[in-house]
Amino acid sequence: MRYKVVKDAEAIVGKSSYFVHNPSKLKNKWKDVFQNDHPIMLELGMGRGDFIIHMAQKYPRFNFIGVELNLSQMVSAVQRLGNQHLPNLKLIHLDARDLDQVFGREIHTIYLTFSEPWPKKQDEKRRFTHESYLRLYDKIFQKNKHIILKTDNKKLFAYSLETLSQYWYSFERVSLDLHHDEEPIENVMTDFEKVYYKEGRPIYYVDARYED
Repeated sequence: MRYKVVKDAEAIVGKSSYFVHNPSKLKNKWKDVFQNDHPIMLELGMGRGDFIIHMAQKYPRFNFIGVELNLSQMVSAVQRLGNQHLPNLKLIHLDARDLDQVFGREIHTIYLTFSEPWPKKQDEKRRFTHESYLRLYDKIFQKNKHIILKTDNKKLFAYSLETLSQYWYSFERVSLDLHHDEEPIENVMTDFEKVYYKEGRPIYYVDARYED
């Protein structure tokens, strides 16, 4: 998916109090950053930040970190935040393949919200639920592993269920139509999700866990 390039995005984002400079220096020190021992929740590919911002607003007893590679997208998140005071939220500019350079075993939950599906076979390793990523997450999760995934892409969803199950994750909840599930699932919608909901598209959801 192509996004509008924002001129001076790096400078705009860098001025935000939410943006973390040189995050690799904070490996194993994120509790010090937040100044508490609350669970740390990580969103990979946060885009314009609507999900992670609303989660931080709704759950002040949890810490949230949004990871995004595209600085132009992050500009939107910074602008949305404005003068809000959310001490439980930080933003990082990072390639997800380098997560273990930034985090030790500090992460409670990883959110994968409408990630790029990378439909071509040659791009399989770029999917956030490919085995290589699952192995990477092992390095940053605390003792237990917890991944929540939402997508409108049926093929990515089927692929993710397969890779997660092969990696010994169990599924606490699975929905083939999140917004019309018989048993409601607590949910914060992303901007994409709001559009898809209006269009009547089903949203696929899985809450996957691995507990030692």
